[in-house]
Amino acid sequence: MLDLAYEPPKPKVISGAKADWELVIGLEVHAQVASRAKLFSGASTEFGAEPNSNVSFVDAAMPGMLPVINEFCVEQAVRTGLGLKAAINLRSAFDRKNYFYPDLPQGYQISQLYHPIVGEGEILVVLAPGIARRVRVERIHLEQDAGKSIHDLDPTMSFVDLNRTGVALMEIVSRPDIRGPEEAAAYVAKLRQVLRYLGTCDGNMQNGNLRADVNVSICRPGDYERYQATGDHSVLGTRCEIKNMNSMRFIQAAIEFEARRQIAIVEDGGKVEQETRLYDPDRGETRSMRSKEEAHDYRYFPCPDLLPLEIEQDWVDAIAASMPELPDAKRARFVADYGMTEYDAGVLTAEVENAAFFEEVARGRDGKQAANWVINELFGRLNKEGLTVEASPVSARQLGGVLDLIASGEISGKMAKDLFELLWTTERGADPAEVAAKHGMKQVTDLSAIEAAVEEIIAQNPAQVEKAKANPKLAGWFVGQVLKATGGKANPAAVNALVATKLGL
Repeated sequence: MLDLAYEPPKPKVISGAKADWELVIGLEVHAQVASRAKLFSGASTEFGAEPNSNVSFVDAAMPGMLPVINEFCVEQAVRTGLGLKAAINLRSAFDRKNYFYPDLPQGYQISQLYHPIVGEGEILVVLAPGIARRVRVERIHLEQDAGKSIHDLDPTMSFVDLNRTGVALMEIVSRPDIRGPEEAAAYVAKLRQVLRYLGTCDGNMQNGNLRADVNVSICRPGDYERYQATGDHSVLGTRCEIKNMNSMRFIQAAIEFEARRQIAIVEDGGKVEQETRLYDPDRGETRSMRSKEEAHDYRYFPCPDLLPLEIEQDWVDAIAASMPELPDAKRARFVADYGMTEYDAGVLTAEVENAAFFEEVARGRDGKQAANWVINELFGRLNKEGLTVEASPVSARQLGGVLDLIASGEISGKMAKDLFELLWTTERGADPAEVAAKHGMKQVTDLSAIEAAVEEIIAQNPAQVEKAKANPKLAGWFVGQVLKATGGKANPAAVNALVATKLGL
């Protein structure tokens, strides 16, 4: 964990027509459990399969079919809780959440309302150096996903795909600790990062594997502090929930619009109604979906088909012992071990694959130099071409080989960039040393050869010699001429030393 002091960010303030207002935000993030099988059946969770091809009799709610808990999904939920420093409940239970919708064959969702598997935890959201928000996690519970209704295949009919039905979800519920749109997006990004490090969710928002319901309300300055002191939610404004957000950018835009909508209502003397809303990215606005149901509207009751879930502390301890290094700890280690800035460490640890790539490059080499090359050359090129590090044409082994050639003095920094370009384009998969030799990139380190070039340039430019003796900074001109004369192959350090000696500087 980072052993650094942080200040919380100031809350977002929006000026209304009559007063200033602050935002209060809480999120319910639905993360699909990384598992090959569903929560209560052995059906596949493969994305992109033919509609209704990954559906068991349990998923389709055939008569007499009973759910059987997937132990691996439970393990993944426990692992997630441990990663968020949360309490693990050794006894939890499943409930039926009853509602009717075409893509819910059972007519209810098996979820956990009263006794979740994971209790209170926290997540540190770093927003800038020295600025972070500590967001409390209220609970994590396991539940089934629903299917998918499809309305755009026929003008008169809708279709239902049940492939997602029964897929295991972790619903990660935060406290209303988030105070602005940027913080909300950063919280989801940090949570996604932790889940990917843990291997409990792939974080693919485009496929719907990670999506957020965003609760937004407004309050006057000072009201939030009263809530913190008393725990009384009534001092805060009425919240509205924006459903199924799967884009960081849209999360920010939806919160901004919704806050201003609520401010306009209150300042006009109206009352914000608690409801569920959807965000329309084309119009940049939220619209009403349905009035907000309370728990009693869903007619929750304990699931009669499932016994309470009881797990052993020894089992939880074994999972804890197998936990990977998480982002905050890895970032702190990179700063300490490699002497890099916290910013660079944050860039390198943003994705688990990026961190692994860097560590392979840096192993046994100069960490700062490795970080510079990975961030500036590799990531810069990947971003330009829209590639992930897994698809990089230059492997970690090859990039490490380039750094070895620089360290040995066989190639210069400029040659290294030319070599990197060849490895990226025409020499994919090749050994860097062999490519450098093939293209005549070996740096001239023979002092006698460099000395001859230096003496020739000095002899040809007596006027420039006098200027350099009067102003030593002009000696760089001779260095440039020697490098030009040797095709950039002369060792720059050797050239600098010889120029200074020959000019008597």
